[in-house]
Amino acid sequence: MPARKLSRLSSVAAMTLLTLVAAVVCAQVGALPIPLGDWLLPPWVQTEAFSGSAHVLWQLRLPRLVLAMAVGAALALAGSLAQALFRNPMADPALLGVSSGAGAAVALSLTVFASLQFALPPAFRMWMLPMVGFAGALIVCFALERMARWLAPGSIAGLLLTGLALQAMCFALIGLCSNLANDEQLRAINFWTLGSLAGANWIMAGVMLVALALGSSVALRMAQGLNALALGEAAAAHVGIEVQGLRVRSIALLALLSALAVAWCGNIGFIGLMAPHLARQFVGADQRRLIPVAMVSGALLLLIADTLGRTVASPAEVPVGVFSALIGAPWFLWLLRSAMRKTGSA
Repeated sequence: MPARKLSRLSSVAAMTLLTLVAAVVCAQVGALPIPLGDWLLPPWVQTEAFSGSAHVLWQLRLPRLVLAMAVGAALALAGSLAQALFRNPMADPALLGVSSGAGAAVALSLTVFASLQFALPPAFRMWMLPMVGFAGALIVCFALERMARWLAPGSIAGLLLTGLALQAMCFALIGLCSNLANDEQLRAINFWTLGSLAGANWIMAGVMLVALALGSSVALRMAQGLNALALGEAAAAHVGIEVQGLRVRSIALLALLSALAVAWCGNIGFIGLMAPHLARQFVGADQRRLIPVAMVSGALLLLIADTLGRTVASPAEVPVGVFSALIGAPWFLWLLRSAMRKTGSA
């Protein structure tokens, strides 16, 4: 095995191990210390001996930890798809307006169309926001793809500016909904705007894991086509790739992953931007290796951000979107500076 390939495999193994160790450490960290014995007290085994700290571990921290890792991996996968689809290393569901599109749809459903939610049976209400978020993310995805082709075909700067324009429109809708909202609705909208994993439960974590498993399997089957798309649409079509079908599947998958993350956890930015770039440092640009490593990187990044959010100001909690932005904004500026240097503009 070539030394370079062996080095990449060892780097991936080290990152995976680091993520698992970080998960265990993050589960221990918090306002309430967790004794080691509580790991052996799952509620379905020893309900009579179930202590308060064991309840915190199994019913609060572990579902939140699993949801954070699943959402981080989903955002990283969405970011990888966005960067491959638009052939832009700075593409990201949040920067392109996809996440804000889902957030705007959620804000509208919480305020303008709030009566529709109460018309649903109680068992279906928890699924309304993900479905509405998916619709909003899908609309923005297709609008971005069509408008960028019409306004600035082939231009990376045009794509980003179109995404920023759509993002501004979505934030304007969110602001309008905030003005129309009552106190309870306003708190809910602020939750989506800043991002939080405080409402995590095992049902949310399970749904995200299933969606992530299905999404990653679909993405890996598209990986060869995405590799060909990196050479341009004409080159990809020349080697037998059905480009339009690939674009539609990628957009739908990107929208689904972004919508699920935003609908339950709010707007968490920059994870989808940072994780694919971290993965490229280890495995290169081949989507077959990039996608799984980016997902591990995204899980680790959001796990760290969420742990900081719930411990730095303990017992109060800082929204996870604050820490993801504090980490991601300088990263984005560095990427922008690097891109300008490569093009000779600076």
